[in-house]
Amino acid sequence: MDKPRSLRVEAVVLRHSDFGEADRLLTLYTREQGKTRAVAKGARKIASRKAGHLEPFTRVKLQLARGRDLFIVTQAETVDAYPALRVDLTLTGYAAYVLELIDRFVPDEESASPSLYRLLTETLSRLDAGENPWLTVRSCEMRLLDLLGFRPRLFECANCGNEIQPEDQFFSAALGGAVCPRCGQGLPRLWPVSVDALKYLRHFQRSDHRAAARARPDAETQKEIEAVMQGYFQYLLERELNTPGFIKQIAN
Repeated sequence: MDKPRSLRVEAVVLRHSDFGEADRLLTLYTREQGKTRAVAKGARKIASRKAGHLEPFTRVKLQLARGRDLFIVTQAETVDAYPALRVDLTLTGYAAYVLELIDRFVPDEESASPSLYRLLTETLSRLDAGENPWLTVRSCEMRLLDLLGFRPRLFECANCGNEIQPEDQFFSAALGGAVCPRCGQGLPRLWPVSVDALKYLRHFQRSDHRAAARARPDAETQKEIEAVMQGYFQYLLERELNTPGFIKQIAN
């Protein structure tokens, strides 16, 4: 069956880049098509009516026409601009981190995931509404890992399978979870994980956002959790993420 020559989608703009003399190449995560790319003709011209609808973080409704290699944006309408994400640098950093995770993990043209699209838009809405950004993003990370099939093992040793006891442990990205002290003595590339850090990691994994938002880890525990999660993402992606460094710069 021939594919339709045009389609209507709802999307979040993940990023854009200059394309040709006056066009813009968009990377989108859409509710209907998954991750895809599209060209916005003339979007870099001062008089362009589309440009304001096609900035990163924006949730939009788009009419797309099939081009030879890429979709062409023929109409654009903003659903939610998430304005706070553009004026508060801390929120900008956290929102950019969420978009980078989606962009890096999801291949172009992969089947749509309504659950992933909902996670993305709900996370941006919570950040925009002023909810605690650190907790919002930690909850999002765990939901994202679940949806992608990389749920870390946090209740039993990822090496021997024994139940994790209430003591300091390790975390292995290669094994995909917590490692008990006994197994950790002979394994390479482990992160130490304190009792408190593991407690909160478990809490984020098994709780909905409302419950996760009530967590109150101290500053050191937060750093520990960040190191574990970003190390795990780096292992899975086989590359470093760009946005955590930006978030740290803002914090300092």
